[in-house]
Amino acid sequence: MYAAKYEPTKNEIPKGFSKFRRGDRVMTYNSKKGTVVRLEKDEYGEYFVVKLDAFSGEYAYEASDLVKIVN
Repeated sequence: MYAAKYEPTKNEIPKGFSKFRRGDRVMTYNSKKGTVVRLEKDEYGEYFVVKLDAFSGEYAYEASDLVKIVN
């Protein structure tokens, strides 16, 4: 999986897209914890932008590369 760094925009996650919501805590496929910021779309499909706790900036992940952290 390629994780790309993106600049912030104002795209919101649609209400019908139920796997993750903005503000959900997630763990990535490589065991990094972070927070879902928004859903982005491009010519390759839809992906979630996540702000990781360990790194500055925001990174893109496919939904299959994320697991929701349940408290």
